[in-house]
Amino acid sequence: MSSSAQKHDVFQAIADPTRREVLRLLAEKERPISEISAHFPISRTAISKHLHILSEAELVSGKKVGREKIYHLQPEPLAKLKQWLSFYEQFWNNKLLKLKHIVEDGDDGLNIVEKDEKSK
Repeated sequence: MSSSAQKHDVFQAIADPTRREVLRLLAEKERPISEISAHFPISRTAISKHLHILSEAELVSGKKVGREKIYHLQPEPLAKLKQWLSFYEQFWNNKLLKLKHIVEDGDDGLNIVEKDEKSK
């Protein structure tokens, strides 16, 4: 498989804010490309390219209905992203627990600075 034919993965697909917004729109309901592109200040061709990347990542799929193609969200690949993020959640939780401890104990870190200045 050549590099130009290589599929995009979930991480590449959601890296772009426009594609994330397209996913949000499709989470609300199925939409044709004309309706999707109406939400953006970019061309329909650009939206089509974004949809192509999302399709390669298997985050969206389209079905032909008459002359239009209707796109819908396929959220299953986002589970891979959730799994990856859950590993790092432990670090966030540790930081939040430390912050909670500081806030609840009233130790804002300034006590150390005040003690150092008094000893001078």
